[in-house]
Amino acid sequence: MASKLAFPPINDLPIPTKIFPTLPQRIPLIPLHVLCSSSGHTFFGHKSPSGSSRKVASSSSSPLSSASSAPDAVVEEEILHSPTPDSTQDSQNDPSSKLVLVVGGSGGVGQLVVASLLSRNIKARLILRDPEKATSLFGKQDEEKLQVVKGDTRNPLDLKPSMFEGVTHVICCTGTTAFPSRRWDGDNTPERVDWEGVRNLVSALPPSVKRIILVSSIGVTKFNELPWSIMNLFGVLKYKKMGEDFVRNCGLPFTIIRAGRLTDGPYTSYDLNTLLKATAGERRAVLLGQGDKLVGEVSRLVVAEACIQALDIDLTEGQIYEINSIKGDGPGNDREKWRELFKLAHTQNLQAHS
Repeated sequence: MASKLAFPPINDLPIPTKIFPTLPQRIPLIPLHVLCSSSGHTFFGHKSPSGSSRKVASSSSSPLSSASSAPDAVVEEEILHSPTPDSTQDSQNDPSSKLVLVVGGSGGVGQLVVASLLSRNIKARLILRDPEKATSLFGKQDEEKLQVVKGDTRNPLDLKPSMFEGVTHVICCTGTTAFPSRRWDGDNTPERVDWEGVRNLVSALPPSVKRIILVSSIGVTKFNELPWSIMNLFGVLKYKKMGEDFVRNCGLPFTIIRAGRLTDGPYTSYDLNTLLKATAGERRAVLLGQGDKLVGEVSRLVVAEACIQALDIDLTEGQIYEINSIKGDGPGNDREKWRELFKLAHTQNLQAHS
């Protein structure tokens, strides 16, 4: 169904439409710990055929050396332990009990995450290189609702313990362009942002964090294969995969959302009211999958909503999802509909491997 959609870049650069080959049953990736696999997917609106102790890898055992030698490495299949899909007990979702740290909150997805948190009366804290951007995007906000601290995840010395006091959840949606551009100015490359920045952030988090949500990209397990290797010419998919692996192995509860080519926005020149209207007014049919099989596009609005929904849906813990969206009626912000989407993805995952 998605075989003829546009090639899904990390950024908004136009990429010629390609027809993708049939994907194999085994997905090659760098040999780290096992993670999730599924050939199934599900979407809403259209018919369609875990706790562990904290462990942070040292620099000597980081994925960097493994990824660098990935072409000569032994490959393995992407598999994750499946959650219990029949569980109906999700986390307490009382807004007053949360303090969500948003990293990348001035970017295309991050600004929508922040706007949605504010509309739900969920307290948010932003780490921004330029705190003034928060005022231009979200206006003057009560510090009880929105806190802004100056920091740069590329510099571990910036990430002081006080930044994380009281934080219950983390949504990381940092990123840069896949190919050299003006956004690379100031050493804002994929290696520095998607690998080193994620590693520094996760290493600084306290063990009390209840969930990390990381926004990544589809195609990260196939960065050595055509046509994905073209997108990875400057390493963006490799470094995103390294960031994913660090999150998976840190010992904290996590969910990873791999987005397709991003559409709708970014709304970086708009104010909070515009962001809230965009978040509330746009609905998309949502396509979810596991195992890095999906190819296509996704609305930034859908990615932001998926991040927020995953905070309280327990069966998403320890899982990796790919997400696309198409025109049509979607789940909006309905918690139960999102929960059914995630549950169906797991059901299809089990069926694909039974």
